[in-house]
Amino acid sequence: MTTIQIIDGRAESDRGRDFLPGMGRTWLLPLYDLFTRFARVRPLHERTVELAGIRPGETVLDVGCGTGNLSFAVLRAVPGAVVTGHDPDPSALRLAARKAGRRGVRLSLVQGYADRLLPEDGSVDHIVSSLALHHVDDAGREGFGREAHRVLKPGGRVTIVDFGAPDHGPGGHDHGRRHGHEGHRHRGMNAYTERNLDNGIVDLLTDAGFTDAREIDHIDHRFGPITIVQATR
Repeated sequence: MTTIQIIDGRAESDRGRDFLPGMGRTWLLPLYDLFTRFARVRPLHERTVELAGIRPGETVLDVGCGTGNLSFAVLRAVPGAVVTGHDPDPSALRLAARKAGRRGVRLSLVQGYADRLLPEDGSVDHIVSSLALHHVDDAGREGFGREAHRVLKPGGRVTIVDFGAPDHGPGGHDHGRRHGHEGHRHRGMNAYTERNLDNGIVDLLTDAGFTDAREIDHIDHRFGPITIVQATR
């Protein structure tokens, strides 16, 4: 079994900083992968990888990687990709490391926060993120946007899948912006999810300096409405 090291990429000021675990409670982590299989999250990951357009040899940073499922989807589809998972949760990263070891795949793992990414300026081909942004507060979201713009190479791409506003057919996006908040509260999403509504992810990336941020897919998932947003550096 391959041994996967976890790099501590936190700044000294980040030690002890709070974060929201993948299922809202640390003690629920052992159930996370079972839950995501039941909820059919894997097709979302596969669609994200397809839309990202990753090629062999390109570098991929999976922000909010959790237990590594999106990273593994990248490596299944593009075995030659160079993938790094980045997450603040040490328990999730240890589980991702064990899974990568069992699979015998090359995966780098970094403990850190979305608003303090480890790579150097202009060094990453792709940033991907799945169902993680709604765990991040306003300051962290803004920091992530800036950091994504900083670390991507010119022509590099960020692809984010997360909860979005409902799509109600013709005129659906406008209707969703008016009524989506109530739908998300009904489904029990956390308060940060509301930042994704009203084109929140597109606006986040635009404010960070991306000029072509846009929704490229919308999926009516059993979790709730899912948006996939992409932008190019």
